[in-house]
Amino acid sequence: MGRHREFELDVALEAALRAFWKKGYEGTSFDDLTKATGVVRPGLYAAFGNKEALFLKALDLYDTKYTAFMGTALKQPTAREVARHVLEGSVNLVTFYPASPGCMSVNGAVGCSDSVAGIRDELVKRRNDAQEALKLRFERARADGDLAADADCAMLAGLLMAVSHGMAVQAKAGLPRSALQPIADHVLSTWPSAGTLPSPHRSITS
Repeated sequence: MGRHREFELDVALEAALRAFWKKGYEGTSFDDLTKATGVVRPGLYAAFGNKEALFLKALDLYDTKYTAFMGTALKQPTAREVARHVLEGSVNLVTFYPASPGCMSVNGAVGCSDSVAGIRDELVKRRNDAQEALKLRFERARADGDLAADADCAMLAGLLMAVSHGMAVQAKAGLPRSALQPIADHVLSTWPSAGTLPSPHRSITS
């Protein structure tokens, strides 16, 4: 009979996720991972494979547990509510853990060198997939008359992703929620609707 594992996989994976979130992929050493998880190197290798495989599993958990608001946003009844959920979810995410500010995906992608191009490409792909999903949702909103007929859906999707990722970088640099929330509020206050032009002076609650 084989030996039972002396640690819980889900607990160890969450601990590894938090280590990657804090330091990025390249900035996180295997010593960091063993310290964070409390699992010796052979145990981590046996359970998850190499560092890249562990990061990808942690990234899947991150997408499921921490960025699920993106999927919820796509189900909102209007394009404006989609944008609200994305922006509010992003502010919450990048300030959720004071010890690990920012976004795990952004932290990982920004620091990736050519030596780990596979990780960088995977992070970029996931970002592009999220942006494409937003674009398609806004195209549906345009077809439904929820956005003006000449609305640039690709630009709107790109705007949300750029603002969200920008806030992640700023959070990593130390900006608090109190400084990031007004940015999200301003973007939402200028959000276009059918037959109207975006105005920087429109109330966010209107």
